[in-house]
Amino acid sequence: MESITPDVNLSRSEQKRLQILEAAIELFCGQGFPCTSMDEVAKLAGVSKQTVYSHFGSKDELFVASIESKCVVHRLAEEVFIDPSQPEVALTSFAEYFGDLIVSPEALTVFTTCVAQSETHPSISALFFDAGPEHLLSLLSDYFEDVQKIGVYQFDDCRSCAVRLCLMMYGEMRLKLELGLNADDLIEGRASYLTGCITMFLKAYKA
Repeated sequence: MESITPDVNLSRSEQKRLQILEAAIELFCGQGFPCTSMDEVAKLAGVSKQTVYSHFGSKDELFVASIESKCVVHRLAEEVFIDPSQPEVALTSFAEYFGDLIVSPEALTVFTTCVAQSETHPSISALFFDAGPEHLLSLLSDYFEDVQKIGVYQFDDCRSCAVRLCLMMYGEMRLKLELGLNADDLIEGRASYLTGCITMFLKAYKA
């Protein structure tokens, strides 16, 4: 699992928060949301249960924060979409990071856990969607709004375009991994596939 790299410039409280997030990610991905307790997170993080609650008021809040932290680890944050005048560069970077995220063991484990427990624990799926997909779709939608103001590209509906782009990038590799199939044969061509998605997408929306 890709860990959250500690920053020597962080305060002691901030470092503990990162420890808690890292422990939570490992437990949520390893044994699922319902089977993970705040006591277990505290023990794995090497902090007290009181410290966990001082940073995260509930297990729901911790779950959302852990999903969002994975987006940061994979650099899927607002910084990717700073310059609307260069969507080719921004979306190529996004494709690289998003492409890695959606085929990562953590993302697949959380997704399959949510699906498997959707009938008994539907709130978990809602939390996952809001913290992960919804967060990224909002970032993309807002970015497309800014890009089309320049006039080079025009999007019919920014939200729908964000959905189209993300689903394009899932590709065959994500599908096979979701089904538990070996996808090693697709690794070599993955980068080329993602680049092609961006090229096709931008060509479709060029004014």
